[in-house]
Amino acid sequence: MPGGGLVLVAGAGGFIGGHLVSDLLKQGAQVRAVDIKPLDEWYQVSAGAENVVADLSSIESARAATAGVDDVYNLAADMGGMGFIENNKALCMLSVLESTHMLVAARDAGVSRFFYSSSACVYAADKQTSADVTALKESDAYPAMPEDGYGWEKLFTERMCRHFREDFGLETRVARYHNVYGPHGTWTGGREKAPAAICRKVAEAVLTGADEIEIWGDGEQTRSFMYIDDCVYGSQLIAHGDSVEPVNLGSSELVSINQLVDIVEDIAGAKLTRRYDLAAPKGVRGRNSDNTMIKEIYNWEPSVSLREGLEHTYAWIHEQVATTLARR
Repeated sequence: MPGGGLVLVAGAGGFIGGHLVSDLLKQGAQVRAVDIKPLDEWYQVSAGAENVVADLSSIESARAATAGVDDVYNLAADMGGMGFIENNKALCMLSVLESTHMLVAARDAGVSRFFYSSSACVYAADKQTSADVTALKESDAYPAMPEDGYGWEKLFTERMCRHFREDFGLETRVARYHNVYGPHGTWTGGREKAPAAICRKVAEAVLTGADEIEIWGDGEQTRSFMYIDDCVYGSQLIAHGDSVEPVNLGSSELVSINQLVDIVEDIAGAKLTRRYDLAAPKGVRGRNSDNTMIKEIYNWEPSVSLREGLEHTYAWIHEQVATTLARR
């Protein structure tokens, strides 16, 4: 999908960014990979990319990063799982500095395409109060009632992308990610999302001989989860596509957290007692992706089932847990 020009991936040291850089390089693209974290903290460092450590919330750094660039994938944000989002609303909203400066720098540099990774957290909370949720279509973001902090920043930046396109001619494209998971991502430390957290807890129990794991909430809250390979491919489809409106990018395979645990336990060959922490952060009661628009426009749907994706994810996290335990 990449053309002949230089491609910038902002947030390249993160989970999705690292996979995207690797995929672009395999396609023969020239890639500039930028992240605020030191290189030794990046989840993946691709030797074939121009790897840059920079704080893109600075307009000077944003201008340097976009110099000579043809396409921009802006994935940079201060974020994590629900535990992080609910307890760090101001930090999440401060990502607006990076988003704003990257749009300004891309406009001034004459960038051809600007892709922004938004989130299902932009959707109105009153449409997500039941575990038996109606899948969220793109229009359900308005009237606005997004996730406090993180969701507001994402929705605001979506509007900026729209108006930079309308007012300045910058070709912006927006994807709303729905719970991306897979290997080479955050699996511990408080920023991990549900699939990684469950894989870690089950792996720790298996490796230490424990017979119990903790579940946040009652386990009946529902979500859909998209494997990283589908996210990377779908992001490039949307980035180079014709739809100027935000598009859902996710799976419509709805499961409860308890069902997610069932699958991971089956993969691990374990059956554990579940201790439910009803006071823990748990987000909305139910959320699922309506994929009607992306099917109609791009003929896209996920190619990796939840079971298959969790098999890959659990194997990688099991290895990380085993290595960590061996060092103690």
